[in-house]
Amino acid sequence: MGSTGGSGSIGGATNVRVVVIGDSGTGKSSLIVSVATDSFPERAPPLLPPTRLPPDFYPDRVPLTIIDTSSRPEDRNKLGAECKKADAIILTYACDQPITLERLSSYWLPELRRLEVKVPVIVVGCKLDLRDDQQLSLEQVMTPIMHQFREIETCIECSALKQIQVAEVFYYAQKAVLHPTAPLFDQETQTLKPRCVRALKRIFILCDHDRDGALSDAELNDFQVKCFNAPLQPSEIVGVKKVVSEKLPEGVNEHGLTLTGFLFLHALFIEKGRLETTWTVLRKFGYNDEIKLRDDLLPTAQFKRAPDQSIELTSEAMDFLRGIFSMFDIDGDGALRPQELEDLFSTAPESPWEEGIYEDSIEKNALGAVTLNGFLSAWALMTLMDPVKSLAYLIYIGYPGDPVSVFHVTRRRRLDRKRLNSHRNVFQCFVFGPGNAGKSALLNALIGRPFVEKYTPTKGDHYATNVIDMSEVLWVEETHLSLIC
Repeated sequence: MGSTGGSGSIGGATNVRVVVIGDSGTGKSSLIVSVATDSFPERAPPLLPPTRLPPDFYPDRVPLTIIDTSSRPEDRNKLGAECKKADAIILTYACDQPITLERLSSYWLPELRRLEVKVPVIVVGCKLDLRDDQQLSLEQVMTPIMHQFREIETCIECSALKQIQVAEVFYYAQKAVLHPTAPLFDQETQTLKPRCVRALKRIFILCDHDRDGALSDAELNDFQVKCFNAPLQPSEIVGVKKVVSEKLPEGVNEHGLTLTGFLFLHALFIEKGRLETTWTVLRKFGYNDEIKLRDDLLPTAQFKRAPDQSIELTSEAMDFLRGIFSMFDIDGDGALRPQELEDLFSTAPESPWEEGIYEDSIEKNALGAVTLNGFLSAWALMTLMDPVKSLAYLIYIGYPGDPVSVFHVTRRRRLDRKRLNSHRNVFQCFVFGPGNAGKSALLNALIGRPFVEKYTPTKGDHYATNVIDMSEVLWVEETHLSLIC
């Protein structure tokens, strides 16, 4: 399952800048000349100008700019400046010079950390043709170094003279930028990272059209066509499910590939170095390199408003939220326990209310579960304060409608005052007063918290939001009130 084709721009990248560093005499310049000309230079210049590999050099069809560097002490500042502009670093040592290998961990890798260069590092053993057969293998040599320096993406040996694995060196560097490991996979635990799991779970649910908890053969084929523009042959589908069932029996059931099996497949792709497969899937479903929805999928034009206007959720969006609340209120007690709330947001990068202004601002019952009023009020507050974030999270949890139908902009406040009425459903009030005047007590009362006799000064802004019954004083039955002190 999965094959990728070039697009000329992957993850927003239109060019990859690779800086080659390492001790003098390790073969940096020869390596660059060799990949650019398919030949070994008899006398390579001490420092090459920037070298560009064209878009069609590698399958991803993204051009590569290679920067040669000098390791002379007087050029140290220039080398540091180049490293800070790099998308990836190729760090060389010479296979026939053990001292250059030792200096990877004694000088070069610590120096990159000192410079705060946080890009993938490809360690390259040059002059493979001069390597002593009695030397330790690459795996034996590099494993302890890679454990110490997790920024190393991969290691490879090559020979510019013999044209052995020269093109692969720069392919791995480009791949580390376009299809990075770090956002997807934890090398230490050998597991998918939580944000990657959450995104793949959302994709699985979107592809499970009949909602039976498994991808049927037809659904798998639709997924393949959407992501890779090519159908799966029946024998390939059988092969995929066989691989999963042999390693993970619960990954396949009578209906097809389960979520567990779907996640297992992607972990397997990554372990085998096929990160481009998982990245292609994520990007087809709108994710960026941080595994969040791309900005272009969030229509922000509708958020334009005057200072005395605000943004509110539409009735369609509120109905969806009431439905999603009921769906995840498994025990039917009218409130979402922490685990139920975590399950609800399990297809989002993280819960939007674990910190910041939302953490302690909504109504909860005596057991600490979020009530329906608290749930709806938190969404109203998030929409008021950060409508882009609110829209993104509605999409994450499965809002099926047009994003434009989620919000509406309220009438200008000066018109409300002129007409002596308002059609707003969310009101924002600021609470001012001297210390120990009862401001926090007022906010706590709004969300049903008991009065506390002991005075504790509030540090920073304090928010509270809840639904208020206004049927006796206004033409609306209920409204959301957000207090800030």
